[in-house]
Amino acid sequence: MEQDNTYIRFDWAIKHMLRDKSNFGILEGFISVLLNEKVEIVELLESESNQDSDNDKFNRVDLKAKNSKGHLIIVEVQLTRQLYYLQRILYGTCKAITEHIGLGDQYDKVKKVYSISILYCDFGKGDDYVYHGETRFRGIHTGNDLHVNVKEEGVIVPHLPREVFPEYYLVRVNAYDKIPDTPLDEWLTYLKTGKVKEDTRTPGLQEVKRKLQYLSMSPKQRRAYEEHVDTLRYQDDVLDTAREEGLAEGRAEGLAQGIEKGIEKGIETVARNMISLGWDNDSVSTATGLPEAVIAAIRQNLEQHSR
Repeated sequence: MEQDNTYIRFDWAIKHMLRDKSNFGILEGFISVLLNEKVEIVELLESESNQDSDNDKFNRVDLKAKNSKGHLIIVEVQLTRQLYYLQRILYGTCKAITEHIGLGDQYDKVKKVYSISILYCDFGKGDDYVYHGETRFRGIHTGNDLHVNVKEEGVIVPHLPREVFPEYYLVRVNAYDKIPDTPLDEWLTYLKTGKVKEDTRTPGLQEVKRKLQYLSMSPKQRRAYEEHVDTLRYQDDVLDTAREEGLAEGRAEGLAQGIEKGIEKGIETVARNMISLGWDNDSVSTATGLPEAVIAAIRQNLEQHSR
């Protein structure tokens, strides 16, 4: 961390720095490159994880913005695997829509929502590092898209449903492994390695070079940032240990069912260790993928044995 070209991790920046209007250019650049259209952020909106502490060590961080077109943009950084992640981002977009339409408003006030997930965890199987999802209505016989008439500024114009329904982008950082040759690749390189090309012209990354240098942080900020990075390293060690212990037990039993049971036992062992170290139920559940009810039962069992 002592080189001039070392830049602050994006998950830290989104929580502590990108909420400042003077740094909007960084986020605008990333979103513009991803959506392939110029995006201007007008304001930031209240989000679920804008607290300044890292008490919930495995929590995601998110940021919600409104652009110059009135669209809502949710940007999330997910650090650990989470069960039902697709359901959760669906809930997030639905919640954003309902929060930004007033009681009695006409449906034309419904906002278009973009949900962008930057995933630093294993998520699904696929041969790409960026996935895009949108709603399309196609004829089951012709394959043609349906166009729906909408009144816009007194004129009836046709719209595609995808222009109204939420869109989802899943950015799988760990799956990216190539030499950057596009602006989006440059952003993936920064997200994964913290490195930025010296001569970059990619929107947002020029601002990263100016504003997110590690050496520009105060000593207090550096200490907090280093603690955050250490927490993430510990998190990775915890999850890797769970996988290895589970696989070892499964291999010893030599059966597919045994492997599955072994993995479960390994994860439960790690959950017990985390509880013993003082982690709260929600953090343990998010890190291990175990339901909170299971975590609560493990905690109760530990408390009973410690009496």
